[in-house]
Amino acid sequence: MARLEGKTDFWIGHLLEDASIALDYQSSQIKSIDDALHTGSKKLNGKPGYPEYIGTVNDFLLVIEDKSNIDRHVYTDQNVIVTDKANAVMNYALNGALHYARTILRNTSYQKCFAFGVSGNEKLHKITPIYVNDRGDYQLLPDIESFISFNEHNIDEYYLREVLHESTNEEKTTADILKDAATLHEELRTYGQLKDTDKPLVVSGILLALREGESHNFSIDSLSGDEVKTDGQKIIEAITANLQRSNVQPQEKRDKLLNQFSIIADSAKLNTKDSRLDMTPLRHYTEFINKTIYRDIRYTDSSEDYLGRFYGEFMSYSGGDGQSLGIILTPKHITQLFCELVDLKPEDHVFDPTCGTGGFLIAAMHNMLKQATNDNQRRKIRKNQLYGIELQDYMFTIATTNMILRGDGKSNLKNEDFLQEPAAKLQTETMATVGMMNPPYSQGSKTDPDQYEINFIRHLLNSLLPGARAAVIVPQSTMVGKSKAERQIKEAILKEHSLEGVITCNPNTFYGVGTNPVIAVFTTHEPHPADKQVKFIDFRDDGYKVSPHIGLVATSRVKDRKQYLLDVWRGNVEAPTKFCVKSTVKPTDEWLHSFYYFNDEIPTDSDFDKSIGDYLDFEFSMIMAGREYLFDGKVGGNDETD
Repeated sequence: MARLEGKTDFWIGHLLEDASIALDYQSSQIKSIDDALHTGSKKLNGKPGYPEYIGTVNDFLLVIEDKSNIDRHVYTDQNVIVTDKANAVMNYALNGALHYARTILRNTSYQKCFAFGVSGNEKLHKITPIYVNDRGDYQLLPDIESFISFNEHNIDEYYLREVLHESTNEEKTTADILKDAATLHEELRTYGQLKDTDKPLVVSGILLALREGESHNFSIDSLSGDEVKTDGQKIIEAITANLQRSNVQPQEKRDKLLNQFSIIADSAKLNTKDSRLDMTPLRHYTEFINKTIYRDIRYTDSSEDYLGRFYGEFMSYSGGDGQSLGIILTPKHITQLFCELVDLKPEDHVFDPTCGTGGFLIAAMHNMLKQATNDNQRRKIRKNQLYGIELQDYMFTIATTNMILRGDGKSNLKNEDFLQEPAAKLQTETMATVGMMNPPYSQGSKTDPDQYEINFIRHLLNSLLPGARAAVIVPQSTMVGKSKAERQIKEAILKEHSLEGVITCNPNTFYGVGTNPVIAVFTTHEPHPADKQVKFIDFRDDGYKVSPHIGLVATSRVKDRKQYLLDVWRGNVEAPTKFCVKSTVKPTDEWLHSFYYFNDEIPTDSDFDKSIGDYLDFEFSMIMAGREYLFDGKVGGNDETD
């Protein structure tokens, strides 16, 4: 048993190292903790005793106790973890952890402790944290897969969420965004009588004008409602100057953008003083946007796609045309996950051929900038390593604005039909080593198979350089191949490219849309070997949940679940088949975890005991009902058999 627990200790040590947490092993370098453990034996005899791991992170005490057998995880009496019986403390992981936590808190000045009971092995295990206060009271917390939530960067947020049940700064920001979006949406309709597609354009234009006003000639105070030179004309002049200052090329592209913003100058309603406001709606919107969106979006160290969030909110409030056009904006946690799945580097060139509001490109830019080592490299990233295509005129305008506001240099976005662009031409133009895409959904049909999501995937793969990495998020049905054309495209993909893995996502990832998405990752221009082992992962439990009136929000489990996903994806840990199956693939297969899944878990002793107990309960109830013949080969109480 000691040898098996040694393996468990070793595995936990790796988990702590991965989470950047340094704890002492079966000892303590902190004198007050060491003194407290001089009487900490699990035999409850007042002699010395030490947990597997002990230490501190920030002002929290961390205690870890483990057992190699998952059946030795916890012992409870009437749902209470027992710590006053030596057998329970000695033989069960969580009981031992709670015992050590209480011993240290009772004999030191520490007031807050996270104690962990760990049982099992790398593949089949339970890791349960409990919070213990200075009175010895404990709070059982959700199981985890890593210790990432408890390092110095994350532990305070975890404590805030899980123990105090308070909102974090990020959650408050999300709530503010939703509130501001609702307010602005209503006011754009009330005072401006704007169409759904015009609302985000007005917002985008005002943001560009405010950017010009930072150090040049535009100011909110200049919006006086003048009937000769209107507020809209002043904003358009500021937009024009900022597009030139941002080096948006060529002139035709600037003209196209300005044409999209023309509603700002052309609308008499926007440029006429409203008696309810005592100013023009444009002045009112500019003041509101300056106080809300602009103060956040100008901080370029965030990958948050504020314009995308606002656009999504406009569409959800108004029932706009986003979904009918297949436009489903990608949440920021997915855009960030893409960067990690493809192991994005500062030297990469990133291409998103259906870029929407630019969410993937923004995430990629910030990810690469964080890794860059000098200003010259950062300039190259902004100017030459981000490329996007967007078909919808107004979405293209929003995306361009979004990228300009993030200081991306010349904003390499094109307002084109991606499927009509030759792959070889795109390869030469972008030199892309990474592709990211959320294509239009549910637009394909037997009469127009080119619009199937799987065809967008193939064209993206063909448009990237050899050896490039590509990640796409699409409906599950894309990986099934419903039609003959889709199955043929899947076959063509495997002949030309390699499938690395498919991740089944939370069904609520695109909350309110009704799409069950998956993420597929490919390597380009390397034919898929017949014996290649592809990862199929069930990541429906990603730590996000639906919150009433807000939508999808992160829980404290998000970082832990994501770390586990990445560890499995990178091959750092072995996972049970219920989470990850490795398999060879054929074009006719459904490229989904559910297709390849098999249950390879060996039942535990408790599973066996429960099954026997269930059977005996069933047999007893049948006998009491006069149906004992079910168990002796007799039918209906006579001696004849079937």
